[in-house]
Amino acid sequence: MIEVMLPLLKKQKKPENEKNGGAENTKDTSAKKQKKDLLAGFKTRSFRVGGYSVAAGAMVLAIVIVVNLLANALPAKYTRFDTTSAQLFTISQQTEDILSALDQDVSLYWVCQGGQEDSKLGNLLDRYSGMSSKIHVEKKDPNVNPTFIQQYVSSSVYNNSVIVVCGDRSRYVSYDEIYEYDYSSYYYDGTYSVNFAGEGSLTSAIAYVTNENLPKLYALSGHGEQSLSSSFSTAVEKENMELNQLSLLTLDQIPDDADCILIYSPQSDISAEEKDMLLTYLQSGGSLYYISNPAETEGQFANLEALMAEYGLSAENGIVIEADRNNYFIQGPLYLLPTLKYHEITAPLQDGGYRVMLPVAHGIQVDETLREGLSVTKLLTTSNSSFSKVAGYNLQTMEKESGDIDGPFALAVAAEDENNGSNVVWVSSAYLLDDSANAQVSGGNQDFFLNALGWMCDHEESISIHSKSLSYEYLTMDEGTASLLSAAVVGLIPLAYLGAGIIISLRRRRR
Repeated sequence: MIEVMLPLLKKQKKPENEKNGGAENTKDTSAKKQKKDLLAGFKTRSFRVGGYSVAAGAMVLAIVIVVNLLANALPAKYTRFDTTSAQLFTISQQTEDILSALDQDVSLYWVCQGGQEDSKLGNLLDRYSGMSSKIHVEKKDPNVNPTFIQQYVSSSVYNNSVIVVCGDRSRYVSYDEIYEYDYSSYYYDGTYSVNFAGEGSLTSAIAYVTNENLPKLYALSGHGEQSLSSSFSTAVEKENMELNQLSLLTLDQIPDDADCILIYSPQSDISAEEKDMLLTYLQSGGSLYYISNPAETEGQFANLEALMAEYGLSAENGIVIEADRNNYFIQGPLYLLPTLKYHEITAPLQDGGYRVMLPVAHGIQVDETLREGLSVTKLLTTSNSSFSKVAGYNLQTMEKESGDIDGPFALAVAAEDENNGSNVVWVSSAYLLDDSANAQVSGGNQDFFLNALGWMCDHEESISIHSKSLSYEYLTMDEGTASLLSAAVVGLIPLAYLGAGIIISLRRRRR
């Protein structure tokens, strides 16, 4: 038995060794299988699809980064779309023409403290720099660079202002010029309006620093003349015209550098000596801008009328009443909306669809026969239904009476004398330069005034860029249009709905 058991014990030890060797073999086999499965996984369809997706994602990400870099390098006009209702950042053709004609480098120094940049102004400056390689925009922090700013501005400097520099010429565009605030209605209803005038201010400044020959406008004084309001004075400055006061009482002649003389609604007549000085000035090729009011008494402005007679012009008696409902404002027939006749002065207004309002105006007569070389163009005219109330300021009714003068009338004329090169513009209502009247026609009066100045001064780079409202704009509407819209809203539209309802009801009953 002993001999028999020993072989069995020996045999039992062998399976234990075989068992250990088998586990190792099993582990090896499992590792090989995992490796094989892993390698096989790389060859599956799902892995290939996932790999393609990752590669495609990486390619898209790379393309987005490259496109973003290229977009940042492009001018703002190609990458930023103006979606504002007032088109705040849409650059006018006039600005494009001025920027494209630049042959000098112009620097726009944006004065702003870090973190307080105005986004609207920044957007506009980006568009300027993108439209011309001659425009260079650079930020200047007044706290960091006080001495730099003091080179160009001696007064207080406001945040988000701009200093425009070209060579040794510069102009400071204050924040108050970029944003215009109108408080005229604040005391009535507690509201005010805000306009963004960034483009007009910057373009005007660029034209100023790149042009050394600026026309000079002299406003006559000493006869109770009205003064230009701050808005119109600013507009003249933006036109790059120098405005000065002129009193002829202490002068022997009008200054040689006077490109135009403005006579704005005098309350009394000029003297005979002043008339002769003005006539001599005109005969030497000067220009005269006369803005009058209806006379209170006959012969009140005898010397001024004699001066105008040299150009075949005279004042009609009375105050003009407009009977055509399409030619006066909704406030009444004294608030005239004249027809614009084609001329270099009126063409921009006609193209833009603007109108001019002239309340309390008198007619201007043009002689049928003019001297050779003299031409007169009627710029603003009334309708055939208009008439002049000879009672003037003493009128008791708006209806036509016996003795009243039939229209049509010229309310503004432009005279040009080829013999001496002189120009005369005559407008028969001082309300041409009234801020309220100008607002009612969305700046049409101001445009007319500035266009006439530019024509007389031969100032080709006239800046007539409207500020853009951040709140609202007036809709200029004559009496006829207002009545038609009222009838449509009150009568036609409700009747149309009522008729449609009746028709639908009848059809349903028939079914």
